[in-house]
Amino acid sequence: MRANREPRTLTPRRSQAVLATSCPGGCDGGKARLEPAPHRGPGHRCGPHLDRRQHPPGWAWQWLSSHPATLRQPRELGDCRARPMGHPCCPHPEPRARRYKCGLPQPCPEEHLAFRMVSGAANVIGPKICLEDKMLMSSVKDNVGRGLNIALVNGVSGELIEARAFDMWAGDVNDLLKFIRPLHEGTLVFVASYDDPATKMNEETRKLFSDLGSKNVKDLAFRDSWVFVGAKGVQNKSPFEQHVRNSKHNNKYEGWPEALEMEGCIPRRTTAS
Repeated sequence: MRANREPRTLTPRRSQAVLATSCPGGCDGGKARLEPAPHRGPGHRCGPHLDRRQHPPGWAWQWLSSHPATLRQPRELGDCRARPMGHPCCPHPEPRARRYKCGLPQPCPEEHLAFRMVSGAANVIGPKICLEDKMLMSSVKDNVGRGLNIALVNGVSGELIEARAFDMWAGDVNDLLKFIRPLHEGTLVFVASYDDPATKMNEETRKLFSDLGSKNVKDLAFRDSWVFVGAKGVQNKSPFEQHVRNSKHNNKYEGWPEALEMEGCIPRRTTAS
């Protein structure tokens, strides 16, 4: 008889990157983190923020908001706030910060949509996509899966149009093409990877995502981590995109890079075509 297999677990690996941090020994107990660390924002002692100047506005409807996208490890995977009181990373208790829609540290301006999304962690923890305090996709809702998890949203009302997961390892890429080819002008597209987002991708798929505003899809590869917000009809590249390559030398887990978290505010469209 075939022996029962041991259940697969995530095994963190020590990164070779040397990153600046305000916490003694780093937020992960001495383990280096993969994020670029020089840009930090208020309220995020251990969460680096991207420099707004790296992502100039260029959307047809003034896409870039006052809250630039952030790139950091998900809270449940190592944030200081998840540590017990007295932990070396956070030696002094801090007052609980007020949280706004989707857990953002600040409210979005009027006529903006608040969002937060997290890519999958390896092949164990599923992705999450939250918009205006409503969870569009998550493991709890049982609507995520291996590959690309995509939520289509009306750019005027902010209402969910459809959410689906596409298996990019063993699935049919034509199902994905049929899903994104007929998008209407102004439709928002939220994408979060889980496990493998790229094996089944072809040139047409990459071009369609590029037309939606992605600049990293052309380089997306096996087991990379990717989060992206784009839209049909944008003029330039999206400021809301993060990508981490699968690299055996820098992976956070055996065989997979770290998960990505991104949050921000998206201006509503005034009219839909």
